[in-house]
Amino acid sequence: MASSLKCEICGKPATVHLTQIVNNKVYKVDLCEACAKAKGVTDPSGFSLADLLVKAALQPEAAAPTAGTRCPDCGFTALDFKKHGRFGCPSCYETFKEMVNPMLENMHKGVAHVGKVPHSALSRQSVHDRIAKLETELAEAIKTERYEDAARFRDEIAQVKKDASAAATTP
Repeated sequence: MASSLKCEICGKPATVHLTQIVNNKVYKVDLCEACAKAKGVTDPSGFSLADLLVKAALQPEAAAPTAGTRCPDCGFTALDFKKHGRFGCPSCYETFKEMVNPMLENMHKGVAHVGKVPHSALSRQSVHDRIAKLETELAEAIKTERYEDAARFRDEIAQVKKDASAAATTP
């Protein structure tokens, strides 16, 4: 069964099989001995599995645009990234985006880091948005002399603020 696998770089029979689990996803890379040696798989100091996980990073034409590029801030090169598995500074992400974006797209939902927003922050934002909307409606009601509506908006703003204050003090 192993002999039917082909090298992902050159297409020859694969004899080196790498597996890595990232965020509960299994990534497998199959290489022939020559390509494994060329990519530094047999030399632990020069090997980065990140370099092999994405086929786009393995293909010479995909790596060509950043081959001679150097980060203007820290001097890091694409080879440095492949060797160390990380960048030298934040500017490297922009400098090497042609190489990094295909890798990120394959490993994550997108190329921009959005992080996680705590539920409490979402609640505060929605309360803030609700109050801002009510204040706009209140101002419009006063401007158009709809005083009963204005009183209702004023009371609703007070209630939203009271509820938000009570929610903030409750653990």
